[in-house]
Amino acid sequence: MRSKRLAGAVVAAAALAAAPVAAAGMLHPQLGARLSGMGETGIVNLQAHAKTHQLCWTFELHVMHVLGATIRDSHGMKVASLGHMYRAKGCAMLSKQSLALIETKPGHYWVWVATKGHPGELRGKLFAGMAHM
Repeated sequence: MRSKRLAGAVVAAAALAAAPVAAAGMLHPQLGARLSGMGETGIVNLQAHAKTHQLCWTFELHVMHVLGATIRDSHGMKVASLGHMYRAKGCAMLSKQSLALIETKPGHYWVWVATKGHPGELRGKLFAGMAHM
């Protein structure tokens, strides 16, 4: 009887210890997107920092007069702004919930880049991993 209780306790402890590892395995701290539209192309790479609630980015764009960039869901609703004004590199604070959603399901989100003449027409779907030209 005692050995059954001990075995049950060991199994329960192992399951609890593995839970954070399994959840962490679903997070994708490195994200990328290949951007296209208006006959232009580019890439963006994102790095999520869950502890500080920051999302950092690096854009490589071949378009002029960029005003800003956002992350949007599949319905076009803005989830995060990548800075107040466009910068090729930077970081922004996000809510813990927004950052977790983006990290766990990157394919549900798009990066939209707004230019002076074409707001949001340069875009690309996020994916886990880094984008390369």
